[in-house]
Amino acid sequence: MTLQEYDYARESPSKLAASCLLLALTMKNLGGWTPTLEYYSGYCSQDLHPLVKRLNFLLTYQPRDKLKAVRTKYSHRVFFEVAKVTPMDMLKLEEILKSC
Repeated sequence: MTLQEYDYARESPSKLAASCLLLALTMKNLGGWTPTLEYYSGYCSQDLHPLVKRLNFLLTYQPRDKLKAVRTKYSHRVFFEVAKVTPMDMLKLEEILKSC
């Protein structure tokens, strides 16, 4: 989704990927940013928090008329229906990130 948004072009691909992973871990309640993830990514959790919030905002307020084919594809069970996952509440996300 960020490939369509000019605001994300200035972010480094590694930081964007790490932020997406942290958001996914948080959304699926699979734990937080571990020392192993920090070591191999090169980013500590606090470095990723602003971008994680922006990504969640993008998921929450995305226009539904764009990228219909992508949404349909990733709504299939072969792709674990990831397009159907509801974004996190912004306040709850903020609370979880503060505790990391």
